[in-house]
Amino acid sequence: MAVTRVSRAEIEFTPTPAFRLQFADTLLVVGEAPAIDAISATLGDSPKQLNHPQVVPIFVGIALGIILGSWPMHLPHMPAPVKLGLAGGPLLVAILLSQIGRLGPLIWYMPLSANFMLREVGIALFLACVGLRAGDQFLRMLVAGPGLYWMACGALITLAPLLIVGCIARLVYRLNFVSLCGVLAGSMTDPPALAYANAMVGSDAPSMAYASVYPLTMLLRVVSAQVLVQFFIR
Repeated sequence: MAVTRVSRAEIEFTPTPAFRLQFADTLLVVGEAPAIDAISATLGDSPKQLNHPQVVPIFVGIALGIILGSWPMHLPHMPAPVKLGLAGGPLLVAILLSQIGRLGPLIWYMPLSANFMLREVGIALFLACVGLRAGDQFLRMLVAGPGLYWMACGALITLAPLLIVGCIARLVYRLNFVSLCGVLAGSMTDPPALAYANAMVGSDAPSMAYASVYPLTMLLRVVSAQVLVQFFIR
């Protein structure tokens, strides 16, 4: 009997002798029927239970993330404490809980379909709230105020780092184009750009690069914005 493939979060790879299984890994096993039945009894074979989301751990993780995000961090030479907020706190707690995996009866695992659903609903609600908050002033600022100037500054601030990082990563570090798409999408915390890259190349490489860059980028955005505000208003 041999394990030929392992699927984790819809990414397939060939296991090595030092490979360590995680909860919800899907194994492709080749061998005789009794051996397959034995490994199925040992590891489990319950796709229906894996596809059932655990609601309590989700809300426990969110609550812990809110507590961590509200905790003030005092940095040297800063007149006021810095907080991770509702974005950085839950993100950091989710990373830590995913490494723990399980704590008593709580299993820190979310089915991929539930992950996609919550992520899409969350980004839709976020954009809707931003539009409702800024929509009544948008046209007035665009026509009679400095709206065009701010948009130009925003475009420059967005485009310049992407071009610099893209050129350095491609020309100096020889990063392949597929991974570079994921890195740039993660550096901007931009899920639509990631979806476009995945659809364009038909590979999981952009998603892996995106997942490597996204957490650090999000935390730096939350902290650096507060540091810059406090620095310039001193």
